[in-house]
Amino acid sequence: MVAAILLSALAMSIIVGMRYLLASGGFALATRIRQPGLYKGLERQMGREIGWSLLSALIYGMPAGVVAWGWQARGWTQIYSDLDSRPLWWLPLSVLLYLVAHDTWFYWTHRAMHRPRLFRIAHAVHHASRPPTAWAAMSFHPWEALTGAVVIPALVFLIPIHVGALGLVLTIMTVMGVSNHMGWEMFPRWMVRGPLGQWLITASHHQRHHDHYRCNYGLYFRFWDRLCGTDKGLGDFAKGQA
Repeated sequence: MVAAILLSALAMSIIVGMRYLLASGGFALATRIRQPGLYKGLERQMGREIGWSLLSALIYGMPAGVVAWGWQARGWTQIYSDLDSRPLWWLPLSVLLYLVAHDTWFYWTHRAMHRPRLFRIAHAVHHASRPPTAWAAMSFHPWEALTGAVVIPALVFLIPIHVGALGLVLTIMTVMGVSNHMGWEMFPRWMVRGPLGQWLITASHHQRHHDHYRCNYGLYFRFWDRLCGTDKGLGDFAKGQA
């Protein structure tokens, strides 16, 4: 059993690492095309970001491997594959519940990471990227990576979700994590500056966090920032807007 769990964890670490390389690499390529020269002079920084991110992928893969093994070998999780076992309206609702729960966890742990002691111990690694690039999405100290690695694996034991819907949650997490750090806004101005952008986090919102540190802590939604008075609006980019 132990060997099977370790093998599953190793496989998931490789998958998470490949997902990171493909997603961040894809957005880095898009940056090179859309904003040529934006990452000029940041080669050493990007190398550090990749190194920390691959270490984070190893950490993320451990609880994910336990979940994968528990689902396939033991049926311990709330992940299901039969669409008929739940009403169809549960599919979008489960995705929303996962995103809200993840966003809540991320807001409060992220905000805690900005306390001076925790910042020095862990979160300073992420903010060493000045400015962040598309490679910085998982550039975390191992302690911070651990706080991010446990939330989705914990939720699959609590909230039923179809395996396809879980894949969608992981895709949204990956895309937003990478795109929010790439240094330019890929979404159109009408969306970012309009009613939808008042509640969704994009690169413009997260850029202000990296500029000012003590604000804009959310991951997907601006709800907690607005409720807690930590939403300081949208940031600006040195080069261009979508």
